[in-house]
Amino acid sequence: MPNNTDINKLLETAIIAAVEAGNKIMYFYESGFETDLKADQSPLTSADLAAHRIIADRLASTGLPLLSEEGADIDFETRRHWPAWWLVDPLDGTKEFINHNGEFTVNIALMIDNAPVAGVIYLPVKSLLYFAVPGMGSFRLKVTEPLPFSTVLAELTAVSQKLPLHSETQKVRVLASRSHGNAETDDFINKLQLKHPGLSLQNAGSSYKFCLVAEGSATHYPRFGPTMEWDIAAGVAILLNAGGKACIWPEMTTLLFNKPDLTNPFFLAVGYGVEE
Repeated sequence: MPNNTDINKLLETAIIAAVEAGNKIMYFYESGFETDLKADQSPLTSADLAAHRIIADRLASTGLPLLSEEGADIDFETRRHWPAWWLVDPLDGTKEFINHNGEFTVNIALMIDNAPVAGVIYLPVKSLLYFAVPGMGSFRLKVTEPLPFSTVLAELTAVSQKLPLHSETQKVRVLASRSHGNAETDDFINKLQLKHPGLSLQNAGSSYKFCLVAEGSATHYPRFGPTMEWDIAAGVAILLNAGGKACIWPEMTTLLFNKPDLTNPFFLAVGYGVEE
């Protein structure tokens, strides 16, 4: 089982992998890409596959098994015994990527005992890096130059902003998905608005929504529709390490990972100090 020193080293590798994959995604974003359809009719681009290969190659040096959206065909009887492993979505927000709105992300979570203890989310268009360090918290960094392969976590945290960015209670702001909306979400927002008449809505795509809640730019992120474990693991790690919560809705119980079926139940994510 990795100790804190090991986790920090693993996280350094994950950060390098995420930024490197993000740079490759930007190449396709700016020069063009091919699009195909998966079995569930969701889009798959050449950028997804290229990012997956970069992350898989970089994380292979850690010796930990990897479960990725682009490599999810691992039998439950095999993965159920993993004490530590990687859960990866190399390009979350493929529709945002295709539509060129910039809100797509690279996601890498370090799973220990099937819980996301550390995580990395990188937004290539914005050059924004979010990462969670167990025992230290979550951080945001504007990446202004290439990260060296000898990246040291202590040096990154020293030049990063600790989350949440806003120490004072913010007005209630609810995040809605750009690509997914439904009656259940509308009902939740309407009921919350009765308690908070000044409530505002903000549209956002991909796992970036977790980052916005973790940093305090938004208070609530309800997701009452289908998602997969790799869509949320890194975001949950960042939110939890920033003092927020992400729970199954409406029971408000802990989200579980490495299930036989990797589909998530409905969930609600809230920021530090926010009431459900």
